[in-house]
Amino acid sequence: MSQLSRGKAGPVEPHSGGTAVRLNWLRAGVLGANDGVVSTAGLVVGVAGATSSSSAILTAGLAGLFAGALAMASGEYVSVSSQRDSERALLDLERHELASTPEAELAELAGLYEHRGLEPGLAREVASQLTRHDAFAAHAEVELGINPEHIASPWHAALASFLAFAAGALLPLLAITLTPAAARVPVTAAAVVAALAATGFVGAVLGRARPATAIIRNVTGGLLAMAVTYGVGALVGHAAG
Repeated sequence: MSQLSRGKAGPVEPHSGGTAVRLNWLRAGVLGANDGVVSTAGLVVGVAGATSSSSAILTAGLAGLFAGALAMASGEYVSVSSQRDSERALLDLERHELASTPEAELAELAGLYEHRGLEPGLAREVASQLTRHDAFAAHAEVELGINPEHIASPWHAALASFLAFAAGALLPLLAITLTPAAARVPVTAAAVVAALAATGFVGAVLGRARPATAIIRNVTGGLLAMAVTYGVGALVGHAAG
């Protein structure tokens, strides 16, 4: 079933917590791949501006791929670990409050629903029913904005970031190393433009933004990065030569 199913009245937005988590992971994957494309393309094109040595370009590209992928993975692991620790601390506090002051917590939950627009009596009834069903889940989602069943794993986040960055980085690396020296830069630039157009389009669709704007922004940034690094590489190569 697609993420946006259509009913009689038009598209229906997904509201499940699992769907939101999957969309966030997909967005992160697209952004990671985009970073891999841009950073590695800039690196190998810059080296190509300084030297025509295939081994030097390949070495620099592989070093950039692994350094970038590991940096992304490490940063994502630290970030998600900190987020998870904070969420767990809040959830532990909520468990303690539910066990020690259940009536106060029920009144608090009813107040939250009343603040969202429900009549006091209805808010109390909704809070009571949710409390009987699963008090902890109700408070976690309404009061804290946390779904206890969908707490992110730092290892999953790190692996996803590593793979996404590496997948994006492979394209410019393969394009520049498998192409004859005379055509390396234009072929790599064309491959990068195509990849950035694709990631820009997918990112825009996931974020429900205008694809044309995202594609132009993405492609322009990538071309600018390659132009600058190629110029720096050519200057350094000329000065060193």
